Amino acid sequence: MNITIVTVGKLKEKYLKQGIGEYVKRLGAYAKIEIVELADEKAPEVLSDSEMEQVKNKEGERILAKISPDHHVIALAIQGKMRSSEDLADNLDKLATYGKSKVAFVIGGSLGLSDDVIKRSNETLSFSKMTFPHQLMRLILVEQIYRAFRINRGEPYHK
Repeated sequence: MNITIVTVGKLKEKYLKQGIGEYVKRLGAYAKIEIVELADEKAPEVLSDSEMEQVKNKEGERILAKISPDHHVIALAIQGKMRSSEDLADNLDKLATYGKSKVAFVIGGSLGLSDDVIKRSNETLSFSKMTFPHQLMRLILVEQIYRAFRINRGEPYHK
């Protein structure tokens, strides 16, 4: 399986880089994984609703440019479907079984994802009703992808 994580924003924290690097290394035994970092749109702290939409749309254009037509796209969004680790594992297994070997997970910027990115997505996934920093979400996501492969292989880890 080829997994692409398209994410808005630079990763600055060393401890997050190390954690993500460790899981990416571990995932190498199961899948090819690529993390595509996109620049976040520069904007003032306080924005009107229309300015927020403009920022999300500009980031959305950059995201969509990194997704190919044959990608199965899973957008991370608070309003998405909540799944257990076992459900995520089962979903990835079914995608592989039915020939969807190119999966793209999308993590938006601080304002979320544009409507165009949500429309392009095959599904949306929520890890919580809480909001997490996109940098931390990247670590949580790669850990859960790794956990999913371990579950699917019947290997110990998911306790």
